[in-house]
Amino acid sequence: MRIAVAMSGGVDSSTAAALLREAGHEIIGFTMQLWDQRRNLVLDENGEPLPSRCCSLDDVYDARRVAQQLGFPFYVLNLERDFERAVVQPFVQSYLSGETPIPCVACNSRLKFASLDRLAHSLGCERVATGHYARIVRDDETGRYKLLRGRDRHKDQSYFLWELTQQQLARAIFPLGDLTKEEVRAAARRFGLTVAEKAESQEICFVPDGDYAGFIDRYLEAEGGERPPVGEIVSTSGEVLGTHKGIHNYTVGQRRGLGIAHGRPLYVVAIDAERNRVIVGESEDLLSREFSAAGVNWVACDEPTVPVRAEVRVRYRHEAAPATIEVTGEGRARVRFDEPQRAITPGQATVFYRGDEVLGGGWIVRVRR
Repeated sequence: MRIAVAMSGGVDSSTAAALLREAGHEIIGFTMQLWDQRRNLVLDENGEPLPSRCCSLDDVYDARRVAQQLGFPFYVLNLERDFERAVVQPFVQSYLSGETPIPCVACNSRLKFASLDRLAHSLGCERVATGHYARIVRDDETGRYKLLRGRDRHKDQSYFLWELTQQQLARAIFPLGDLTKEEVRAAARRFGLTVAEKAESQEICFVPDGDYAGFIDRYLEAEGGERPPVGEIVSTSGEVLGTHKGIHNYTVGQRRGLGIAHGRPLYVVAIDAERNRVIVGESEDLLSREFSAAGVNWVACDEPTVPVRAEVRVRYRHEAAPATIEVTGEGRARVRFDEPQRAITPGQATVFYRGDEVLGGGWIVRVRR
């Protein structure tokens, strides 16, 4: 079988390619050039550019070297323009709207899988593969493809894949889904891959220092836009407590950097973009039972006509909690937890699980206390 493999230059995608090659498949490797790090340089304390663990020339070189070592063709796809339009611009706008976005979901489903699938089809590739820690199983009774958690719960990336369509799942392969990270590194050593000990990337690829607000400031300046204005920090009762530096500097659940002297710890509990206000409260004010989701994609079934019981996550590291999901319109749903959850945040992805299976997911748009 001819398979197109997305290669980032890291140990996971490199090992995925090696495993498929070992299994006898014909491999074509691709690295996607998504972002020019020179456009938004971050300097270290010595005035040197801070290295990125994604989209750098070193990553492209590492991916190419693995392809050469394993003996299959390798190409670089320049998707910078598409990436900026589909991922970076919505990321910036989401923060300016008072949300806390998670760009990796849109990057996977709307850019990486879509672009790779189109290219793979044009080159006669039957399937596309990535180094994600997730699993795909076909249900012979229904003919649908199930998306499952990866066996390594600490590395599971199913949370980022809930937007994938049945057509994308039908052509996707995740060779690492049944492996742990330790097993992947061991396999990379067995293959003699030079990236076997390469460090992992933990940050969003186009924000190497993790300073999202700084990135947005530099991006707006480069594009001729204005920085978000300062405004009021208010209590849940409306009392003005201080001044914020622009709402893109804050996110729900944040405690540090508020610049407010108070007898008890205060947290950001909401952001009112319309009134340019950051609302703060005490720890218990972060608890919510219910939220609305938009852009809902049901992976495991057609859109249900009755309420669904599931375990629901509201951010990547959130422990899924029991909840009831009720469809409220096409692509929309209301989720109500059995017990209040902390810091549910507009802009984040919510994913619905039943055991290891991803039932679906959506985007959090409105939270109710």
